[in-house]
Amino acid sequence: MPNEMQQQYKDVLNQYMQKQSEEELYVGQQFSRQFIEKEISPEEVIGIHKQSLQQIMPDIPEELWHSFDFLIEMMIHYGLALQEHQSLIQKQEELDMEMKIASQVQNTLLKTKVPNYEGLDIGFISMPAKQMSGDYIYFLNSEDHYASVAVADVIGKGIPAALCMSIIKFGMDSMQFENASPKLMLEVVNRIVEDSIDDSMFISMFYGKYNGENSMFSYASAGHEPALLYQKKTDQFIELDADGLLLGVQREVCYEERAIQLEAGDFVVMMTDGVTEIRTEEGFIDERYIQSLIADVKNQPAQVIVNTVYDHLSELQNFQLRDDFTIVIFKKEEV
Repeated sequence: MPNEMQQQYKDVLNQYMQKQSEEELYVGQQFSRQFIEKEISPEEVIGIHKQSLQQIMPDIPEELWHSFDFLIEMMIHYGLALQEHQSLIQKQEELDMEMKIASQVQNTLLKTKVPNYEGLDIGFISMPAKQMSGDYIYFLNSEDHYASVAVADVIGKGIPAALCMSIIKFGMDSMQFENASPKLMLEVVNRIVEDSIDDSMFISMFYGKYNGENSMFSYASAGHEPALLYQKKTDQFIELDADGLLLGVQREVCYEERAIQLEAGDFVVMMTDGVTEIRTEEGFIDERYIQSLIADVKNQPAQVIVNTVYDHLSELQNFQLRDDFTIVIFKKEEV
């Protein structure tokens, strides 16, 4: 520390102690900028202040000077902690920016077009718990009388999960115009996933295909949450499940395919475990709770049903999702 700056600080301090005016205080504030420019640490500033006081008021009790030594030690550790804290904040801000960009890229890459199919009402929602989603919806509408959807959930989160979703989309795109059955679709995507992703990551998927000519809904599952069929005639829910391993477990897998016929007013609800495994303060909700929510709005359009379920279950979690939340509904319209 140059003696010139030490002397200047002592003069400024002395003037303030004598007059204690706003003008002198302002001079001190301006002088503090020199400390910043010279990169003088807080503990060094306290040392300068102590030395200046010793010269201005040499009769101050020795105990008071010891308090300055204590303060210097405190500021040394405070400065180190502050630097570490500021460094962590900067790194977090950089990570948040990277995640935001990655999320935007994910949304762009994974865009899918909802089929506009006469006689079939489609509603869906997919909300990430964090910036990057591990859930994925992919619609296919390759021919006039077919409408298909894949609902997938990566076992994992963040950027690795997003990359897995890109692989799924690649597999789906390769089958876009093949008019493949749910069984074949899962088998093809499974081989692509098994060849492409790390052994520690797996994906569940439910694939459903609606045939408008005969109102048949065929489906297959790769270890995914069972879908729910609501039958208007019986006013009951039926679980739609099919045997099949998670995608990526082994290369050659045979998936079971099943089919049901939809009557007017019937609908199929496909979802991820972010819907079925919601936990409240009282514990996990059960399937009957979800069914009762859907039943209350069963006569509404598909999108209204989806939005109602999401709004209610989100409120149960104090509007803070703990897992990605995805629902898709295929509803046969009533004439």
